[in-house]
Amino acid sequence: MSTTPLAQQHDAVLFDLDGVLYAGPHAVDGAPQALEKLKAQGVPCAFVTNNASRSAEQIAEHLRELGIPAAPEEIYSSAPAGVALLQQHLTRGAKVLVTGSPSLRQLCEHAGYTVVHSADEAPEAVIQGFDPTLGWADLAEASFAINAGALWFATNLDRSVPRDRGIAPANGALVEAVSFATGQRPRAAGKPEPVMFTQAGEGLQAQNPLVVGDRLDTDILGGNRAGYTTALVLTGVDTTEAAQAAEGDLRPNWIISTLDDLFTGDHQSV
Repeated sequence: MSTTPLAQQHDAVLFDLDGVLYAGPHAVDGAPQALEKLKAQGVPCAFVTNNASRSAEQIAEHLRELGIPAAPEEIYSSAPAGVALLQQHLTRGAKVLVTGSPSLRQLCEHAGYTVVHSADEAPEAVIQGFDPTLGWADLAEASFAINAGALWFATNLDRSVPRDRGIAPANGALVEAVSFATGQRPRAAGKPEPVMFTQAGEGLQAQNPLVVGDRLDTDILGGNRAGYTTALVLTGVDTTEAAQAAEGDLRPNWIISTLDDLFTGDHQSV
């Protein structure tokens, strides 16, 4: 245990979203109050998410509707990270099949790619990101394109996501379906790669940020890889037992029960 509140030990806080600030359409208990308190204390915050289904503007609007202060420029999501990865391998104007959300499609168009809707149009690449409306036909079309030689990219590989009714399949689970059909694995962006964390930390000009997440294999691993202090909050996917059994960069520095523990000495060292 440490008696100094975590919020006082750091000059910024980088939050995951699903399972930390909200679960589906509803805020996690105490999350709006915690963010308001950080704002009142002058602690800058950013939001780092692997969910590629919505734009930064849509995410910020959702957070504000829940009473959580947020601006689009404070959002770092895997959709832009996935498009940036695409740009490392594909030139402007290339045909890309987007298996994902309208916002991911729009990002690809803004990057100069020709977005197609069928494997019959001979796309040079497939980029796959989470969207709750994706169905079998979408995954099949991606599989057809990849089996025909298209490069394959994924915004992230989270296999599950906390929702208001429990844990649901996420992009990584849908990636697995395409992988079964193709025998291939995608190049992936997003957490646990450290890029979004370092971008967020640099964007806030933070020297000693704290990463708060609910998943060891994405939030904690990515935050540790970025060289930041990490705290696992027990409102989402992973448990105290999982954290204590974790090794290497999967192991958080701290465990907190809720975000309220950011302001007390009630945080457990791992």
